[in-house]
Amino acid sequence: MIELLDLTGTTAHQVVRTVLIWTAWPTLAYFVAINAVYLCLVLLGFADTRRSAARRSVLDLAETATSPVSLGLTVILPAYNEFAVIIESVRSALALDYPDHEVVVVNDGSTDPTLAVLRETFDLVESRRVVDTGPHLEIRGRVRGVLEPRDPSIPLVVLDTENSGRSDAVNAGIGLAAKDLVVIMDSDSVMDPDALLLAVQPFLDDPLRVVAAGGNIRAVNGSRVVAGRVTAEGMPRPWLARFQVVEYLRAFSLGRAGWSRLGALLLISGAFGVYRRDVLLAVGALDPDTIGEDFELTLKVHRWCRRRRRDYRVVYVSEPTCWTEVPSTLAVLHRQRARWHRGLWEVLWKYRGMLLNPRYGRIGMLGLPYYWLFELLAPLFEVLGAVIILAALLTGAVNATMTLALLGVAIGCGVLVTILSVLLEEISLRRASTAGDLLLMMGCALLENLGYRQLTAVWRLQGWWQAVRGRTAVWGEMTRSGFDAS
Repeated sequence: MIELLDLTGTTAHQVVRTVLIWTAWPTLAYFVAINAVYLCLVLLGFADTRRSAARRSVLDLAETATSPVSLGLTVILPAYNEFAVIIESVRSALALDYPDHEVVVVNDGSTDPTLAVLRETFDLVESRRVVDTGPHLEIRGRVRGVLEPRDPSIPLVVLDTENSGRSDAVNAGIGLAAKDLVVIMDSDSVMDPDALLLAVQPFLDDPLRVVAAGGNIRAVNGSRVVAGRVTAEGMPRPWLARFQVVEYLRAFSLGRAGWSRLGALLLISGAFGVYRRDVLLAVGALDPDTIGEDFELTLKVHRWCRRRRRDYRVVYVSEPTCWTEVPSTLAVLHRQRARWHRGLWEVLWKYRGMLLNPRYGRIGMLGLPYYWLFELLAPLFEVLGAVIILAALLTGAVNATMTLALLGVAIGCGVLVTILSVLLEEISLRRASTAGDLLLMMGCALLENLGYRQLTAVWRLQGWWQAVRGRTAVWGEMTRSGFDAS
C-alpha cells in the first residue's frame, strides 16, 4: 500500500499518509469481505430458490386452494392515512386464492378518509367481534369500534382504534384474529393471487417445526395494478424508485433466501410475514417501543424457541410475492432509511446477549455477527472510505491512477453481486421482465454507486446517531402516490 503513495513531504501529506497506512488495508479488507459474503449469499439463495421453484412445478395449488384441511389464515393490514391505496390493498387481500382466510384492517386513528372509504366501499356495519389479547399481549390504543360488511360472505373485519403506532395496531389485529396463522403485511401493498397458498406451504410440509415464514417483497412502482392485482410488471420512471427496485431484488430475492438456506434467517419483513398465532401470543407479539419491530419480532421468536430448546424453523419462501410502494421522494426515503438503521441498532443492542452465544446456535454465532459487522457498520465504512479517498486525491498524497483502479475493483465487486442477483432471479423464478427492464436494472447496479449509495449511507448514519443520542423515535408520514391502474 505504501508504494501507492506519492508524497511531497508536506505536513498535510504526511498526515494523510499516516491515516492511509492505518485505514486503507482494513477498509479494503472489509469491502472484500462484505462482497465475498454477499456473493456466497447470492449463490446459496440461488440454490434455495431453484429448489423451491422446482418444488413449485409439482405442487397442485388448485388442490390446496380447495382443501378443507388447510390451516385458517388471518391477513392483518395496519393502516394510518392510507387513503390512496387502502381499497386496492384490501381487494387484493380478499381476492387471494385460499380456502379459509379473513382480512383484518386496523385503522390506526387515521386523520384522512381511510375509514370513510372503507365504510362506503364495503358497506360496513357494527360487528360483535371482540379483541382477545390473552395473558401476554398488551394493547395500548383504545378500541373505538369493530366493523364488518353487511354482506356476510365478505371475510373482512375493520378494527378502528386510537392512534398508537403500527406495532400496537398489528397487536390489536392479532388479538382480533380468528385463524391459526397470521399474515402481517403493509396496507400499501398487494399480493400475487397465489401468495398465501405458496407462503403457507412450509407450515403444511413441516407443521410441528415451522413457526414463521417470510415472503418475497418487490417494488410495485411502475407496474400496473387492476382490482388489487399486479397485471403487468414494469420499471418506474424516476431513477430514485429504480434504484430501490434493484435493492429489493438484491436483498429479498436472494439475500434472505441465502440466510434461510443456512438456517439463520433473522429478519422477516413487516410487509409480508406469516406466523403461528399461538407463538405470537406466547412471545407478546410486536414491541410498540421498538422502531425496528419486524426485526425485533423475528429475534424474539428465535430467542423464545431457543431458550425452550424447541425444534423449530424460521424460513424464507421466494415464490410468494408482495408488491409494495417504495418512496418516490428524497425526503420520504431519507426518513425511511434513517428509521431502518435506527431500528437495526436498537434491536441489535437489545439482543446483544445473543451475540456469539453458543446457546443460540447459528443465530448467535453466524447471523448476529453478520448483522453487527456488515449491516450496522457498513454505512460507517462507506462514508469513511469515501472521505479518505477524496482527501488523498485532493492532496495528491496517493497515485490517482492506482487509487481509482482500487476503487473500481471495489465498486465492480458490488455491481457484479447486484447483476448476478437480478439475472439469477430471472433464471430461477422465470420473471416476465422485458429486455429493456433488465438493461435498466443492470444500469442501476452501476449508477447507484455514483451518489445514491453514499447518500443512503449518510442517512443511515443519521438514524444511528439519533438512536445513540437518545432522541425520540418518530415514524414520519410516508406519502403515497397510489397504484398505477392505467
